[in-house]
Amino acid sequence: MTTSQGRNGHGGATTGGDHLERNLTNRHIQLISIGGAIGTGLFMGSGKTISLAGPSVLLVYAIIGFFLYFVMRAMGEILLSNLHYKSFADFAADLIGPWAGFFVGWTYWFCWIVTGVADIVAITGYIAFWWPDLALWIPALATILLLLVLNLPSVKAFGELEFWFAIIKIVAIVALVIVGLAMVARGFVAPNGAVAQVSNLWNDGGIFPTGFTGFVAGFQIAVFAFVGIELVGTTAAEAKDPEKTLPRAIRAIPIRVMLFYIGALVAIMMVTPWREMVPGQSPFVSMFALAGLGIAASVVNFVVLTSATSSANSGIYSTSRMVYGLAQEGDAPSLFGKLSRRHVPVNALLFSCMFLLSSLFLLFSGETVLAAFTLVTTISALLFMFVWTMILVSYIAYRRKRPHLHAASKFKMPGGVAMCWVVLGFFGFLIWALTQQADTLQALIVTPVWFIALGLAWLVVRRQPRHLKQYEAFQHELAETE
Repeated sequence: MTTSQGRNGHGGATTGGDHLERNLTNRHIQLISIGGAIGTGLFMGSGKTISLAGPSVLLVYAIIGFFLYFVMRAMGEILLSNLHYKSFADFAADLIGPWAGFFVGWTYWFCWIVTGVADIVAITGYIAFWWPDLALWIPALATILLLLVLNLPSVKAFGELEFWFAIIKIVAIVALVIVGLAMVARGFVAPNGAVAQVSNLWNDGGIFPTGFTGFVAGFQIAVFAFVGIELVGTTAAEAKDPEKTLPRAIRAIPIRVMLFYIGALVAIMMVTPWREMVPGQSPFVSMFALAGLGIAASVVNFVVLTSATSSANSGIYSTSRMVYGLAQEGDAPSLFGKLSRRHVPVNALLFSCMFLLSSLFLLFSGETVLAAFTLVTTISALLFMFVWTMILVSYIAYRRKRPHLHAASKFKMPGGVAMCWVVLGFFGFLIWALTQQADTLQALIVTPVWFIALGLAWLVVRRQPRHLKQYEAFQHELAETE
């Protein structure tokens, strides 16, 4: 291992060039956490979720947010138990075995690469809203180059960009909630005669108007909106004073879910009855348009554009750090483990950006390939669930192997091991829910191909002398800090 952060999280933060710098401040971590918890799915996908589940969608988002909070608490306790962990791939390798670090690291890399490519494709569509005659490859290539330029100088540049992207999301959601409440307060009447009122939440079929089937269908879509909530875990090695900033960010997750997801959906459904939701249209656009804001389409298009750019930016950051960590353990080529003078893993960054360029090919491939790509992004979301599962399994192993660290922890996971099993049971329910629709079932059937490919790669990597040497050094360094 070449990393040399001290156990207190500050050692070597300003000297040398062989380790990541701790330049992400509390405000960066807090806003990165918010940005990770608010995806494009809320702005564009919530219309379809509401049309399937009705008002019960509020319970769907609350339940998913509740269980994922415990995944984040498990991740937080382990990361803070030893600040030499750079991410959850590190502690998976340490607590479960080197194969687990390899599988988690490369799976997480693949998740964000696919998501990043999807975001680049989406961004070109949003830009075409204003400039329909612009060649598709121009905004795609410009976005990739912009993200590369912004991430090359230092981790602080990434933090600043995510800070402002998250601010835009927050302002848009708070504005929607305020406008919605104002429309309800003055009894707004839509052109079709629908009245904005609180009773819209239950006066058309009750809380579960589409029955249990519709309620389950809501989970299939809503779970994808939470992809990226674990992003704060990849900032552990570059956070200033992580023992304070990480707990603050994780503890705030329930409040953010209530405000940003539940609050926004309540406002939307009070103004527009759930049966009138158009699945393919953003309910944000619809509500602002009803309020008489003529520029609603342009405003929301800008918000969704920044949301997609934020997601792609997060993908660039997290994949480069994950590949850097894999190189440190001998699970990726050694050139990806080198840092620039500004402590940025430039080679790993360029490697990830190279795969984002595949979006240029997708833009000229026609609808059939884009339909297949939708399947691939669904697979990516399923693999995020695998990462969340491995975090919980790592926590169970941590409690068994490191009881003294748990006893000394100031950020213990509520419910402990028992709660891990409850959350794993919930993930089992989600997998069952995904079998209820043809497209998601197809994704479940194809997903094992990725793990077969990883398994074959692991059979080669595990025998490499460099991997064995690096993993032994990794274990020795962790042992010294306990």
